[in-house]
Amino acid sequence: MPLILLILALVVLRGLEVWRFAELSWWTIVGLMVAAFIWFEFIEKMLGLDKKKEHAEQDKRRDARVRRTLGKRK
Repeated sequence: MPLILLILALVVLRGLEVWRFAELSWWTIVGLMVAAFIWFEFIEKMLGLDKKKEHAEQDKRRDARVRRTLGKRK
């Protein structure tokens, strides 16, 4: 996510021609976009990071459900 925010900030700064970012090549920004695409589409899946996040969300939902169920029995 920080990479996406960095790309967005660079696009805005380059587009508005702010300070040294006016001299920044568009190819640099496109290169960062390609790197982000490769990261999110291939590397993150190879490392299992997408499943880790999904499992953490499922654990939170399960814990909330258990707390609700046990709370009603008291």
